[in-house]
Amino acid sequence: PAAPAGTAGATPVNAPMPGNILDVKVAVGDAVKSGQVLVILEAMKMENEIVAPCAGTVAAINVNKGDSVDSGSVLLSLN
Repeated sequence: PAAPAGTAGATPVNAPMPGNILDVKVAVGDAVKSGQVLVILEAMKMENEIVAPCAGTVAAINVNKGDSVDSGSVLLSLN
């Protein structure tokens, strides 16, 4: 499900490859550091850590544990 209008952050974090969401490590409002693990994405039977590209605050989370995503899908956004 897409984030409600007006809640998306300035920095989207996209899926680098198609896969399944194994875990979401943050919640909306959490302060994150650059390089912090945000989401665990399983692709081709490997767990991939999706990390924050910059420091910020989680503005919106667009995926849930168990969701399937395509390459380029916005997983969450940061402010």
